[in-house]
Order: sequence, then C-alpha cells, then structure tokens
Amino acid sequence: MSTRTARYDVSSQRVIVVMGVAGTGKTTVGRLLAEALRVPYAEGDAFHPEANVAKMSAGTPLDDADRWPWLDAIGEWIRRGADLEGGIVAAPSLKRSYRDRLRSFAPGVVFVHLTGERPLIERRMAERKGHFMPTTLLDSQFATLEPLQPDELGVAVDVRGTPEEITRRALEALHRL
Repeated sequence: MSTRTARYDVSSQRVIVVMGVAGTGKTTVGRLLAEALRVPYAEGDAFHPEANVAKMSAGTPLDDADRWPWLDAIGEWIRRGADLEGGIVAAPSLKRSYRDRLRSFAPGVVFVHLTGERPLIERRMAERKGHFMPTTLLDSQFATLEPLQPDELGVAVDVRGTPEEITRRALEALHRL
C-alpha cells in the first residue's frame, strides 16, 4: 500500500515508523532498517511511562488517554529526527488517529506496517522472553488495528520469513513508493 500524494526517497533520511500489532517484529526489523539506512533507532516501548507498562503487564489494554502522552513523546523524537538525519522508531501506531498524531510532529513521516496472520504472530509472541506484553492482549491489538489508508505515506510488509528477508522486502517496498 502506498500513497499517490507524496513520494518517498530512501536517501531523504526521513523518519520511518515501523508499526503493527505486538509480535510482528517491529523492534528487530526496525533495528535492521536503521542499520541498513545508517540512521538512529528508537524503541517506542521505551517512551511508555511506568504506569502504561504496569497496566499492560497486568493484561489490561491501554486506552487512548494512556496513549496520547506516549505518542507525544515519540512524536518529539520523530520531530528531532526529521530536523536532523532521519531515523527509525518502532511504535504500534495501530489507529489512524495515532498515526495522524505522529504526523503532526513531522508531516513526512513514513510508516512500514508489518502484517501477518494471527497464528504466526501469536506463536512469535509466545516465544519472546522478558517482554511485558502478554499474548492475551493480542486480540485487543487486532481489534484496534486500522491498516494504512491510501492517503498515508507507507507500505505494508508481510512478516513471513526471517528478519533479514522482511527487512529486505521493506527496503524494496520503500524504494517503490
């Protein structure tokens, strides 16, 4: 999926948000993309206040009131990256309104939506060690997810395969924007 209203040039060093439900590999693919593009990387989870982490760890989904300050903190990082050398940040960005909020900090932000079948993602989540997000919240993630719309600058990339294969497909898709 890509937009027709704007064009993306990987060499332009814009900020890219790697988005998707929990367990799609946002952190791994985000780090690989940052390495390939030679830009800074930020982990969206690191911007959560302790109260959000505690809530999710207890199996309670966040609501929008929990998310706005978190999205604003990510947005500030995006703004700094857009003003400097670009960057990659992993952040679910499940709703259009969340992506709009992030775009308000840097209109040229690009989204890489990692997509996949629920059984694959659930298996990957179950195999993760030390992450605060339980698999019981996956249903709420899919229920919240609003895929990229045609007027949003971004691409959808399937998460089947190795992280390196997914990253390669993401880079190829970004080059086609």
